[in-house]
Amino acid sequence: MPQIVESALGALGRKTLSFLKDLHKVSVLINEVFYWTIVSPLKGRPPRVRAAVSEMVKTGYDSVLVVVVIAFFVGAILAFQSAYQLKKFGALLYIANLVGVAITRELGPIITAIIVAGRSGSAFAAEIGSMRAQEEIDALTSMGINPVRFLVVPKLIALMLMQPALTTFFDIVGMLGGFVLSITLLGINPAAYVNQTIIALQVNDLVTGLVKAWAFGVIITITGAYQGLQVNAGAEEVGRRTTASVVMSIFLVIGFDLFFTALFYYFT
Repeated sequence: MPQIVESALGALGRKTLSFLKDLHKVSVLINEVFYWTIVSPLKGRPPRVRAAVSEMVKTGYDSVLVVVVIAFFVGAILAFQSAYQLKKFGALLYIANLVGVAITRELGPIITAIIVAGRSGSAFAAEIGSMRAQEEIDALTSMGINPVRFLVVPKLIALMLMQPALTTFFDIVGMLGGFVLSITLLGINPAAYVNQTIIALQVNDLVTGLVKAWAFGVIITITGAYQGLQVNAGAEEVGRRTTASVVMSIFLVIGFDLFFTALFYYFT
């Protein structure tokens, strides 16, 4: 019995120490990222603008098509599911309320973040992890180039700008999907649907979604960069870290979504 307790406490202690070590590494990375993003430009060392623009194209422009297609289907599905319950009360017009508010406040930011985490966050981890495995990160350091400023900051700037933009695309196309389905299959008057959407949506709904999107962009970038920088072995570990970046990004996105939802609920 004492051996079992000792083994259990030892395992718990090792897990705790590992968690605290990872937490320290993440804290150091976050400190460096925001130093090179915010403080360094004030001291005359601006970020790599061309690299940031290139990352914006890869993370934003190249993601538009998949975001638009998924958004349209999500809006149509949400309208269909809402109709099941609302038609019992003869209130099909309120599909516009549900689709508009649900997409702008919750579904738009979170589904866009999951798409970007799977597409761009994994690419960040794979790119940085491959450079780490091939000792290119060490080469940058030996040349006096800070890897965080050179690799991570352009990606962070790109997602901080592109994540809200992609979320806006998702919101518009998602509401369009609900609109198209409602006026074609459910027989709702188009003008009434549009008017009901305008009445239902408030500025708070749009601001809430865009603030979440911005925060999710930061989370996805730092998670992907952290996982990539932790690679110490070869290609096998790059694959593991890439998978871990997607899983962790989605977990953190959902967790922070709950936090922001509660925050906006009590303070707006």
